[in-house]
Amino acid sequence: ILKEEDLSQFRCTSRYYKNSIPWQPFIYTDGVKYVAEVGEAYWILDLIGSWQSEQVVKDDTMLQKIQFWKLTVNENSNAEMICERDSGDVAVRQKICYTDFPLRKIQFYLQNMWCYWRIEP
Repeated sequence: ILKEEDLSQFRCTSRYYKNSIPWQPFIYTDGVKYVAEVGEAYWILDLIGSWQSEQVVKDDTMLQKIQFWKLTVNENSNAEMICERDSGDVAVRQKICYTDFPLRKIQFYLQNMWCYWRIEP
């Protein structure tokens, strides 16, 4: 089971991972992979990836540079995921009816999405 103290071992990464799902156009680190596997939370990557093609994210210059994603799990097992441009500047808010994610809070950041959107298919 995923524990918050387990995450302190991830300061750098030794390898990057890429999902082959087209709407999940990002690579991620060892730490993110650990959270997804041990926390049984690949759905978090899917959620973040699914927002990347939405106009609210895709057309926002600041979000193309960096995004701060924060998941907060409530005691009744519902949750909320927000994406911020900067602290307190919320661009996206998604309610989650139920999750068994073991941590009460976790944060991820995603950067340089402009690289993906500037590539011609």
